[in-house]
Amino acid sequence: MNDYIELRVNIPPCDETATDILAAMLADGGYESFVPDSTGVTAYISARQFDSKTVEDILAEFPLHGRKLSTCANTIEGEDWNSEWEKHYFQPIVVADQCVIHSSFHKDIPACPYDIVIDPKMAFGTGHHATTSLIIEQLLAISLEGKNVIDMGTGTGILAILAAMRGAPAVTGIEIDPAAEANARENIVTNHHPEITIRLGEASLLPTCEPADLFIANINRNIITNDIAEYAKALKTGGTMLLSGFYEEDIPVILKAATPLGLTETSHTVKGDNWTCLRLVKNS
Repeated sequence: MNDYIELRVNIPPCDETATDILAAMLADGGYESFVPDSTGVTAYISARQFDSKTVEDILAEFPLHGRKLSTCANTIEGEDWNSEWEKHYFQPIVVADQCVIHSSFHKDIPACPYDIVIDPKMAFGTGHHATTSLIIEQLLAISLEGKNVIDMGTGTGILAILAAMRGAPAVTGIEIDPAAEANARENIVTNHHPEITIRLGEASLLPTCEPADLFIANINRNIITNDIAEYAKALKTGGTMLLSGFYEEDIPVILKAATPLGLTETSHTVKGDNWTCLRLVKNS
């Protein structure tokens, strides 16, 4: 059973800055999906990975002083995930007036050139988080015809699906969590893109993949800086790397790790409370 823990953190007084910071800290602690609202954040982690001491440590390090954070945790059985999203969280979203993301249970879907059906279960990636929509905007602007794409930490498979829709003939999505990997496979079938391959694993799989023209990683700063050498090896010279899951102020940390690997910043975009997407090119 792929049971998950639903962790609720209330942050009085609450604002977007507080919820974004807390979501980033929880992501570093292994949490996969986040639902911010006007009073705090609801976050999800595999029951196997949940550790109350980790939660205590994260709250103790919360940098915005004067906020009295409180928590409660509940177990959600794996089969209940879709009904929870349907009732409470996941609503259709349109990105850049070109891409609509919705679930199979939604009605009255806006018409867009790219229509992606995502039933998220326990996987991260519905387009609602700023980091996902930032990369979607980049994918809508990049020519992907004939390009080989790797999507590291694919989650629901949403970015891999859009890459295929945009003309990439071969897309590989890599996901470390078995439940998310299974969900990505289901979403690939739902969207009718057999050119996408989903693999269970981590960066150690990259040497077995075909080199990419475009490499995507929407994870978090710590994982990216730890694994970016493997990312660089998996990218063709002249290829593009899109990185997100961190703040604009984290860019110097990313570049410190990336520059010695022949990766150079070409641009970056920012959304929400300083969430960013960093675009790099491999020069050598």
